[in-house]
Amino acid sequence: MILQISSGMGPVECRAAVGGIYRALEKEFSDLEIIASMKGEVEGAFSSIIFSSEQDLSELDGTMQWICKSKHRPGHKRKNWFVDVSIIPDADEVDSELTADKVKIEKFHSGGPGGQNVNKVETGVRVTHLPTGIIVASTRERSQYANKQDALKKLSSVLKEMNATNKDNQRNDAWSKHAQIVRGNPVRIYEGEDFKLTFVKRKEENKEKLTNQ
Repeated sequence: MILQISSGMGPVECRAAVGGIYRALEKEFSDLEIIASMKGEVEGAFSSIIFSSEQDLSELDGTMQWICKSKHRPGHKRKNWFVDVSIIPDADEVDSELTADKVKIEKFHSGGPGGQNVNKVETGVRVTHLPTGIIVASTRERSQYANKQDALKKLSSVLKEMNATNKDNQRNDAWSKHAQIVRGNPVRIYEGEDFKLTFVKRKEENKEKLTNQ
């Protein structure tokens, strides 16, 4: 499953929320892998992070709220910030536009646990889409061929999402309206600089206040 966290048209605090929420999700779901990201103007902030997981994370789809006083604008009274999490449809096969002249494929040592020979075998694959400069890496599979196919598949999904975005000239307006509509109905709420998870809206629509976190 491929998902995207986006700050939309929000200010710097929303971009900080994107980074903080992703780091909190990494602690909760150990197999998350960043596919592509766009950094914000301050350390740890992102306007967008696209990531993948082998798990079903459909319950994350929706708006997430971060409650925290801004450290970037100390005099600002607002302390509620919102980001959007959306599911990017997975590509069933490599996009036909990913021809040999449009991609650069590199292999590297995947590292990590696995025995003495793990650093001697180049199984990790990095694919660069030359027209856009997007870089996708994969180390999930055991073989170089499987990682290559995995990286190409992820790149194809990202490009399809970009194409859809480019065709939608009203995306920014749509984000603004979306945020206004769902702002009072977040699927998750995080609080403080440490992004403590305090509220989860379950799939069955049962709201659950988290305790003993």
